[in-house]
Amino acid sequence: MATISGWGRYPISDTEMIHPRTVETARQATVQADRAIARGNGRAYGDAAVGVRQTIEMVHLNRIRAFDPKTRNLTVEAGLLLSDLIATFLPRGFFPYVVPGTSFITVGGAIAADVHGKNHHSEGGFGQYVESILLVLPTGEMIAASREQHPDLFCATIGGMGLTGTILEATIRLRPVETGWIWQRTVVADDLGAAMAALDESQSATYSVAWIDSLPRGALIGRSLIFLGEHAASNQLGERQVADRFPLRKPPMSMPVYAPSFVLNHWTVLAFNELYFRAGARKAASPALVPAHPYFFPLDALVNWNRIYGRRGLLQHQSVLPTKDAQATLAEILIRIAKRGVSSFLTVLKKLGAGTGFLSFPMPGYTLALDFPIEPELFSLLDELDELVVAAGGRLYLAKDARQSRATFEAGYGDLSFFNDVRRTVDPAGKLKSRLAERLWI
Repeated sequence: MATISGWGRYPISDTEMIHPRTVETARQATVQADRAIARGNGRAYGDAAVGVRQTIEMVHLNRIRAFDPKTRNLTVEAGLLLSDLIATFLPRGFFPYVVPGTSFITVGGAIAADVHGKNHHSEGGFGQYVESILLVLPTGEMIAASREQHPDLFCATIGGMGLTGTILEATIRLRPVETGWIWQRTVVADDLGAAMAALDESQSATYSVAWIDSLPRGALIGRSLIFLGEHAASNQLGERQVADRFPLRKPPMSMPVYAPSFVLNHWTVLAFNELYFRAGARKAASPALVPAHPYFFPLDALVNWNRIYGRRGLLQHQSVLPTKDAQATLAEILIRIAKRGVSSFLTVLKKLGAGTGFLSFPMPGYTLALDFPIEPELFSLLDELDELVVAAGGRLYLAKDARQSRATFEAGYGDLSFFNDVRRTVDPAGKLKSRLAERLWI
């Protein structure tokens, strides 16, 4: 038995680890599963990739199978990291259409969570660029699912958190790029309303994301820096960038130990946010060329950055709210956080479009992600925030969740019955079961 957790280090659970190194051993592990779930690189924050009895670790199935430069279709095993995919294909002029905030996730995990990035408002989520999935069912049957073949299984697997079978391979479409640089423009917003207006006005930008200072109250509540981005063309590069058209990812630093609990508190976050806001505001005067890696994956520069939150770990609360009531609900969320004196070290706001799968997180509206160090009083605050989200017709992101209730989950996912119909068909014996699925009665 092994003791593992998600990226947030909460909850921590015991499970039997299985380490297949071939497609056949992964198939056998799925057939013999005893309340098991497939796991990629362990970057889901909560308990989505921890099996109740067994966990099938897929990172050893990480080979590139085929690539067609004409169609830009790439076939890979499910355990391939996005970081390795990018390192291989970006210098050749190709990049994933969608990437989340870290490159250290597997392709299988990206599909299972239907991850989204800074471009969901304009280009959709990861699942939109999946052409086909090779899946092994708990019965042992191998199925190639796509929008044309087994479409219900395809839609249930994208965003389905690994509960429809073990993803073995996938074919995804890549985007052509001329360089590894991003043109970034920064917009300063003095409050939440201005931040949301800036995101609305930047709808035509390929990439957009707002960093929010979650601590100010009153007129400054929700003050933000909005980062807009576009892939830079070759003729947009300066002399320095031309000499380094596809810059490599810099070697990351390491967080070797867990930070003491006093490192992240109201006053240290307040000071950091003030410095960060002022530095960003100074850069807003003119656009800048930024290498792709720090633009898309700033936290990847620090290995084990989750240790900053201490041994207790962290909880991320990421919700999506329909456009209609989003501003009032987001304001109330920020007000309650400020009143409690609980500090979110990283607060991010984005616009989303429609999701792809039955359990995909995105819906047209706004998503707010909040990172909190775990403290005893935090759980009651998050329960309050859940109530606000449900009342506004929103939902929580399963890949980030570690503690929402079954009632909150069921209120947010209207296509759950379609998902359950597929799941009962492909796994009638209930062999696949993560801690998240057990907690939410999926």
